[in-house]
Amino acid sequence: MTVREGSLEAPTRHPIDWQSPDFYDRDKLFHEMERVFDICHGCRRCVSLCHAFPTLFDLVDNGPTGEVDGVAKADYGKVVEQCYLCDLCYMTKCPYVPPHAWNVDFPHLMLRAKAVAYKRGEVGLRDRLLDDTDAVGQFAGIPIVTRAANAVNGTALGRKVLQKALGVDREAWMPDFAVDTLPSVAPASADFPVRDGERTPGKVAVFATCYANYNEPGIALDLLKILAHNEIPYVLVDQVCCGMPHMESGALEEVARQKEHNVPRMAALARAGYAIVTPIPSCTLQFKQELPLMFPDDPDVQAVREAMFDPFEYLVARNKDGLLKTDFKKPLGKVSYHVPCHLRVQNMGRKTEELLKLIPGTTVTTVERCSGHSGAWGMKEKFFRTAMKIGKPVFKAMAEPQPDYISSDCQLGGRHIEQGTRDAKLTAATLAHPLTLVRMAYGL
Repeated sequence: MTVREGSLEAPTRHPIDWQSPDFYDRDKLFHEMERVFDICHGCRRCVSLCHAFPTLFDLVDNGPTGEVDGVAKADYGKVVEQCYLCDLCYMTKCPYVPPHAWNVDFPHLMLRAKAVAYKRGEVGLRDRLLDDTDAVGQFAGIPIVTRAANAVNGTALGRKVLQKALGVDREAWMPDFAVDTLPSVAPASADFPVRDGERTPGKVAVFATCYANYNEPGIALDLLKILAHNEIPYVLVDQVCCGMPHMESGALEEVARQKEHNVPRMAALARAGYAIVTPIPSCTLQFKQELPLMFPDDPDVQAVREAMFDPFEYLVARNKDGLLKTDFKKPLGKVSYHVPCHLRVQNMGRKTEELLKLIPGTTVTTVERCSGHSGAWGMKEKFFRTAMKIGKPVFKAMAEPQPDYISSDCQLGGRHIEQGTRDAKLTAATLAHPLTLVRMAYGL
């Protein structure tokens, strides 16, 4: 359980009133932002979490009054653009979140500000394009386009073009596109019987995510191999993007559109007794928290929330049922493991660390701090250097044990850490997703 400083009560969350006209009223938004900014200015507990709070405090301290009333409303957006909705301030630091009477929810206030900006047409075309992972992935999935896109990504000239066209920093790591998407290469599941002692669901629906589908199918394939090895039948969810990229830009109508595709299909699987597992923490959080807050009265959304598991949350639960195989064949040596922010805020403990420590001949060093990446935000020219600065303490901590492997449940965060450690010549350790490490340890 994540511990919040300065409060004895667990934080609660109010539904996101995104369909109300007041939600998009700019004057009312600014009034609420001034109220919350004033509370944050008086506290400053979150100054070290991300760049949003230093930006706010610099605006206050350099203003004519030294208070929030001296900050121009036009400058509020400078704070908003630095927030990537990691939720850490809400879940780990702020003493004024509900049920406190001050009712501070900084991340969802920033989400509201992003939604207002999106509604007003203030989000540019290239940002909207980067957020549309399905459109980009499906277009790049055409074989000739895949080869061309990967070739461009691999050259200095191509990266300069991408920087100018899409605003992606030419020095930031960018994923290649997979030649074959996951559904075309995923093996069929065997029909394993239900076993005695099962308390966790004995069958799994895998929401593979856009990233595992279009960029690194191997992550999801490793999950399928682990399930098969443990005699757990599985199916792949007929999916579109979970909606988190659009959420982070405030495109809430797009989030709702994607929900209308995903949720009915997943709810049917949940009611049929499937656990729903997704290998990317941001997607898990979207279905566990954000969609239930956007659609609190939708029974399908709630059914999906109840059935949703992080893969290691599920595997550790199976182990507690005595149903997880521990016939590990290969030691992993020293593993530096990073806990992503979107996993930390799910308040389920360090399940990945717990499972990795079951592997004989494996030493795990856990780093629990923001890597600074946060999806497309950390790749953008405007924010890349800030992302690298935020990640520096993580890079050093991950490299300090001189590990054989560095690993993060968020593969994008892992790639960011890999770049940071190698650019600084801290370690040449191999990057491997935790699911890949478990598959390797099984000898699969």
